[in-house]
Amino acid sequence: MTLIAWIDHAAVLVFALTGALVASRAQLDIIGFAFLAILTGVGGGTVRDVLLDRNPVFWMADPTYLGVAVIAAFVVFFTAHLFESRYKAILWLDAAALAFAVAAGANIAASLGQSAAIVVVMGTVTGCLGGLMRDVVANEVPLVLKQGELYVTCAVAGAAVVALSPFVGLSQTPTVLAAAAITFGLRAGSIALGWRLPVYKSRPPRN
Repeated sequence: MTLIAWIDHAAVLVFALTGALVASRAQLDIIGFAFLAILTGVGGGTVRDVLLDRNPVFWMADPTYLGVAVIAAFVVFFTAHLFESRYKAILWLDAAALAFAVAAGANIAASLGQSAAIVVVMGTVTGCLGGLMRDVVANEVPLVLKQGELYVTCAVAGAAVVALSPFVGLSQTPTVLAAAAITFGLRAGSIALGWRLPVYKSRPPRN
């Protein structure tokens, strides 16, 4: 497999683990675990491929992506009780999955000759939508919308590395690593160090 295929598989695997952990918090059955794992694992990439008019969609061209997500669901179904804090595990696994997915999504768009703006959008879509679908379906507050936390910002920054790489002469491997590292570093800073963006504060209406 190519480097991008490996990164894409890693994103699906780790996102699927988060989906299954969310299913464990909701006390779903094994089919519910598999459903949330698959939805989270391939959701962002599916939207990316539909928007880019890639035919067939990546998991239809290579069904091993679905197998990876199902295996992740089964593993978590039998091991979720071992986690001291499933929410913390979800946060950190989600951060890693975000980094992989942004790097893969942005590079796929770049490989199709898309403009820098589209590369950034596709990297962000790939990274953010799977987790958003997971949290909405599980009736949890989406991580992507947590007040002030860096999330979409991380995805945009990582995807921007890919978009700018042709202008600075970076080859694919260092570009992928840099995109993933910046995405994960920013997200980790938000989780562990409390990095935030200013949030809107309402004011009394003026007369």
